[in-house]
Amino acid sequence: MPHPKPNTPPMRILMVCMGNICRSPTAHGVLEKMVADAGLAQHITVDSAGTHGYHVGEPPDGRAQQHAARRGYDLSAQRARRLVARDFEEFDLVLVMDAANEAHARPLCPPGQHHRLRRLTDFCSATGAREVPDPYYGGAAGFEQVLDIVEDACRGLLATLAPPAGH
Repeated sequence: MPHPKPNTPPMRILMVCMGNICRSPTAHGVLEKMVADAGLAQHITVDSAGTHGYHVGEPPDGRAQQHAARRGYDLSAQRARRLVARDFEEFDLVLVMDAANEAHARPLCPPGQHHRLRRLTDFCSATGAREVPDPYYGGAAGFEQVLDIVEDACRGLLATLAPPAGH
C-alpha cells in the first residue's frame, strides 16, 4: 500500500456493514479519530455505508454511540447510507465487516475493482479476529467486542498507510 505523499489526493476508505448503524459507523469513527490523532486527516478520509438500505438517513445505533463515546469516539454526525457501485470507483479501500457483507458487496463491485474490496479484519494483529460480529441483537459486551476488534484492525490499517515515524 503506498504511503501518503504531499500534494496527492487523500486516500479514501469506506467501512461497510449491513445496516450502517453499528459496526461500520464505529469503524468509521475509530479510524477517523486515529487518522486525526496521527496528523493525517488531509491524507486519509473515511466514510461508511451499509449493504442494505434498512436505516438510510438514520444516525448510528444509540448503543454503538454510547460505547464509542466512552472510548473517545464521536459517531453522532454520521448518517446511514447504502453502498453503491460508484463507491468502488470513489474509494481506494472498501472494508467489509464479515463474510455476509462481502457476499452482498461483491456483486456491486465493477470488474477491475475487486482489489479494493477487503475485510477490515485483514488488518487485525492483536485479536486475530476474522470477522467483526454484529452486536445489534446482543448486549453491551457485543459493542465492546466490536470496539476491541475495530481498534486493533484500524491500528493495523493505519500502520500500512502511514509513513514510518521520522519521515
